[in-house]
Amino acid sequence: MFSSLKERTGEVLLPGDEFSFEAEDTISLAGPVKPEKVVCGPGLRRSGDRLLVCKSGVLRHKQPNMFWVDSQQRRYVPAKGETVIGIVTVKSGDVFKVDFGGSEQASLSYLAFEGSTKRNRPNVQVGDLVFSQFLIANQDMEPELVCIDGSGRANGMGVIGGGGLLFTVSLGLVRRLLSPHSEVRSDLQQLFPCELVVGMNGRLWAKASTVQQTLIISNLLQSCDTMTAQQRRALFRRVAQGAL
Repeated sequence: MFSSLKERTGEVLLPGDEFSFEAEDTISLAGPVKPEKVVCGPGLRRSGDRLLVCKSGVLRHKQPNMFWVDSQQRRYVPAKGETVIGIVTVKSGDVFKVDFGGSEQASLSYLAFEGSTKRNRPNVQVGDLVFSQFLIANQDMEPELVCIDGSGRANGMGVIGGGGLLFTVSLGLVRRLLSPHSEVRSDLQQLFPCELVVGMNGRLWAKASTVQQTLIISNLLQSCDTMTAQQRRALFRRVAQGAL
């Protein structure tokens, strides 16, 4: 499977496509021959001795053995540990309800903020944007968000400050923006230095030095969503020349 997956990296796959484990898909690890372990990312699912494709898109590979399907999906399915941008919709007692763009809203306790206590409650109002991560995310329980990491620190999470602009892009562009050496993010910072908060749910919040630059950033990111790297660089060059 490992070799056949690598051969098809970059190809478009459709739901229902599958890969089967074969005898030759093994590696030698200083002794007995063991099957190569394939790490399944979004769009791929194991079923016995088969690997099934469950959404359409381009097959991607990250060394040494991680594979996923890169698509222009916009509907977000929550996963534990992922960070998202949500909108506070209800304030009820000790719990806030947060719309993160999924099929249901998530709960967020007032104690799930750094330094929060019963006497020192966070200043969160209906309509505020919060950058948080999923503590619970499965089909049998209500999603639960927190604004602290495992050590109780905010680590960049919490209520997003005033100003700025919230907009949405595809989940594929989100993964490109969050990659360790994102060319899109690097090109954007060279064009207009800005604050950029990226949620795994496809929501982005941007704030530049002026409202006009913030709007340009929003339009650029939404426009380059389906562009190739060459087309994106050409677009950014035209905008840079116009800004001079």
